[in-house]
Amino acid sequence: MKTISGNPYLTKKDGALLIDNISLNELLKTYSTPFMIFLENRIRNNITTFLKVFESAFNNAQCFYSFKANFLPEICNIVQSEGLGAELIGLPELKLALKLNFPPEKIIVGGPYLPQQLIEKCVKEEVKEIVVYNLNDLVRINRIAKKHNHIQKICLRIMNQKYGAKLGIYLNQINVNKLKEITKECEHLRITTLLSHYSSQMNNSELFTKNLKVILDNAKILFNAGIKVENINLGGGFPEAAIMPENQLRELAKKIKSLINNFEFNFNSIYFEPGRYLVGDAGLLIAKIINITEDRWIFLNVGNHICPKFAKSSMRFYNASRIEEPHKFKTSIAGIIPTDQDVLAKDYFFTNDLKEGDLVVITNVGAYNLTFSNRFPYLLPNVILVKDITAINIFNPSVNHDFSIN
Repeated sequence: MKTISGNPYLTKKDGALLIDNISLNELLKTYSTPFMIFLENRIRNNITTFLKVFESAFNNAQCFYSFKANFLPEICNIVQSEGLGAELIGLPELKLALKLNFPPEKIIVGGPYLPQQLIEKCVKEEVKEIVVYNLNDLVRINRIAKKHNHIQKICLRIMNQKYGAKLGIYLNQINVNKLKEITKECEHLRITTLLSHYSSQMNNSELFTKNLKVILDNAKILFNAGIKVENINLGGGFPEAAIMPENQLRELAKKIKSLINNFEFNFNSIYFEPGRYLVGDAGLLIAKIINITEDRWIFLNVGNHICPKFAKSSMRFYNASRIEEPHKFKTSIAGIIPTDQDVLAKDYFFTNDLKEGDLVVITNVGAYNLTFSNRFPYLLPNVILVKDITAINIFNPSVNHDFSIN
């Protein structure tokens, strides 16, 4: 069987499309387009690959799934069952992670906005680390930690050297001196980790090594100021697993290890925060062509409200109704939002024959598409979880209404 989009769980056989071991035609007996599919076996396979690569390169690697990539409870539950930790940015995610039995010692929480309720919950639950983007937040966290007689571990998010970067702490001399004063006064805080996140969809080892060098340079600055961090957090930024295969991931791990081994200080742990890599290529959208123009523009019954550009997904499009035909003819693809801005792809290689009603499979939509979706006034899609020959509806818009978390 030939795989589609580099995904071993998406294959074609005898002119039919198989999603894991279920025929797409079988699913269409129950569900109308558009609907979304998640492949449980692909998620587990991606987790296994990621852990195997980085745990073989480092004896101190720790992995935290980035909930913001996809916070559907059923998806997060799969991740939890594989033993990963959780990387969270807000109170709704924290409540969900605890409900799904992620151990607090495997949870790191933080972002540019740390409301009082979130800090209180983190301290009470004794989460592993709170990630701080602003030095002023340290005083607030210390006050709450003191109230609960708790020593709270802190991860400092430092500003990377990317042009236009705004997030994180810039460790110039003024801020280093300020941090030294804060650490003296705040007895209920412990700075344990440095984090830098460079970009998303980093299919280039140079970007990862640039990010790591920023972390190491700043670790040295802190060490010279008398503050020694125990761990470093390289964040996420990994592309979909179909885009970065295992051999490429392994080469990346070797480069990261070489840089760390040549550094003058040792670290207790190396953290990674994959989101897209674990779930990105495990998500598919099944849509259909609703209109065709003379200049080969096709309109699908989905658009940027569910496939937002902000998600930066490596979307691939296949004509499932003509899956055996060559996809070699330039075609532009638009969605159903009433604006000329709703363009999914331009001059994309697609089948020569086009017909209204043809089914289209959009791959690599498992990460950020739902979390960044804007709920334009169309019916939300059903979401189906497929494993082997089983398909379970995990989101029914007529019953569940919305997939946001509270």
